[in-house]
Amino acid sequence: MGRYTGPVCRLCRQVGDKLFLKGDRCFTPRCAVERRRTPPGNNRNTRRRRMSDHGLQLREKQKARYVYGIMERQFRRYMSEAFSKPGVTGQYLLQLLERRLDNVVFRLGFTESRRQARQLVLHGHFQVNRRKTDIPSFEVHAGDMISWKESNKEKEFFKELTEGIPRRPVPNWLRLDTSEMTGAVLNLPDEQDVLTSIDSRLIVEYYSR
Repeated sequence: MGRYTGPVCRLCRQVGDKLFLKGDRCFTPRCAVERRRTPPGNNRNTRRRRMSDHGLQLREKQKARYVYGIMERQFRRYMSEAFSKPGVTGQYLLQLLERRLDNVVFRLGFTESRRQARQLVLHGHFQVNRRKTDIPSFEVHAGDMISWKESNKEKEFFKELTEGIPRRPVPNWLRLDTSEMTGAVLNLPDEQDVLTSIDSRLIVEYYSR
């Protein structure tokens, strides 16, 4: 099965929680979850059933996949790496997901959503340590610098995306230089820096069956 390309608001309604996949729209009354609390489909008059433990674990796993835009096979690889490391498995999993280049671009405020960040990275608009990097899953490390491709700074889309930055808080593990429009990875993210409602404990339980 390929990557999901349909309306992302349906994913939020499916899990019954805001995943902030639409950028600024998710903070307005136009948010689909605010307007319609029911799951997508022809079931407007039905209520959500009480979920089993397995259902709750599956939902958290799907939420993580939807938030970071990852396919199942790739998510399993992240999970296998997290299991192989000492320490708290769930915390290490979220750290791996946060260190993706497309997520870092989004966290720095250069794009409105992770999906937009992924597209811009794929098109080669960003550099890591002054080298062109067009792999969204590229894993950043402490000390790395993320910058726009120099030739982009005269283009209209760059001015539109960077106007008014920062529009949202930048995590403590990152630093944004608004004068140069660059970002730096100060250290690796910890549990307090992951600004999502994902319960990693349930994901670990799902894959530990």
